[in-house]
Amino acid sequence: MAQENDIVLIYFENNPIVFARIESILPDIKPDWYHVKLLMLQVPPQPVTWILRNAYINGDEFTMNGKLIRMELVECPEERERPEEREEKPKRESFGKSSGKVISLSSRRKR
Repeated sequence: MAQENDIVLIYFENNPIVFARIESILPDIKPDWYHVKLLMLQVPPQPVTWILRNAYINGDEFTMNGKLIRMELVECPEERERPEEREEKPKRESFGKSSGKVISLSSRRKR
């Protein structure tokens, strides 16, 4: 069930259009209906309040002005380990242990 501070993806006519954060869910005068304050995560952010049933908050489809709307809870995907992280990386030598040749830049400067 979606709760306050959850991120949802809002679909309009079965096309994802905007992410939103649920700011608050307050009961309406009518039983089983709620005032859902959403912060649309767009530029600029836009706060809106929709009056929805619990089923609509949980992902069931509903209509506004004859247009199909649906909210889907967004969950953070688990991080996968990248293949290059699994392999043992060669350790770099520290600066003091290098056997490279030092070239003086002051001797190469034009006078």
